[in-house]
Amino acid sequence: QAHLVESGGGLVQPGGSLRLSCASSTIMLRFYTITWYRQVPGKQRELVASITSDGATNTADSVKGRFTISRDNAKNMVYLQMNGLKAEDTAVYHCTADMNLLHYRGQGTQVTVSS
Repeated sequence: QAHLVESGGGLVQPGGSLRLSCASSTIMLRFYTITWYRQVPGKQRELVASITSDGATNTADSVKGRFTISRDNAKNMVYLQMNGLKAEDTAVYHCTADMNLLHYRGQGTQVTVSS
C-alpha cells in the first residue's frame, strides 16, 4: 500500500516550471515533516526542501530562490513549486513523511529539464 504518491513530474525546457505534489490517502500529512529529495543515478540523494507540521521550511542552497515547498492541509497535499528549472535539476524526486518513529517514502516522479 502506497502511503505517499508523487505526481507532477515531466519534461520541461530550461527556465520552465513544474509543480510536484505529494499526496496520501492513508496518513494525515499535516502531522508529519514532509521532505522532498532528488536523486540522480550514481549520485547521492540530495535533500531539496522540507516543511514541518508547524509550517517551518528549509530549502537547499542549490534551489533557494527557485523552489518553494508548501502544504495544503485541507487537501492533504504538499507541493514543491519549481521555477527557473535547470538541466542539473533533472532527477527523480520523491517525498518522505516523518513523525517520531514513523517514516514513509513515495516511489518518486521523474523530472527532466532539457531543450
